[in-house]
Amino acid sequence: MVKKMLLFFFLVIRFYASPYENNCLSCHQKLPVSIDKFFYRYLLKYSSKTRVQEQMFLYLSEPRKDKTIMPKAFISRFGIKKASSLKKEELEQALDSYWNKYKVFGKIK
Repeated sequence: MVKKMLLFFFLVIRFYASPYENNCLSCHQKLPVSIDKFFYRYLLKYSSKTRVQEQMFLYLSEPRKDKTIMPKAFISRFGIKKASSLKKEELEQALDSYWNKYKVFGKIK
């Protein structure tokens, strides 16, 4: 009975978790570089929410060496990721969640 309850709660939590939590974090937690480092690299290069999300969307939709912002050593070690299997709306929602979690605007005093 306890196993069934735990399975039920796991499935409910998984169902209500955002595409960011379900898809992005699950893979990025396996990397030695935390996911916030990717965000800050994009922010330094593209500066605004619109540009950051636009460029991340383009990369995640069709990852290529010429689109990445990661250093060559990182790509040599980990390679280029596979294209996201998320639907356009899910990927946009994941990028919104990602932005809201790591944005620095309005947090610096």
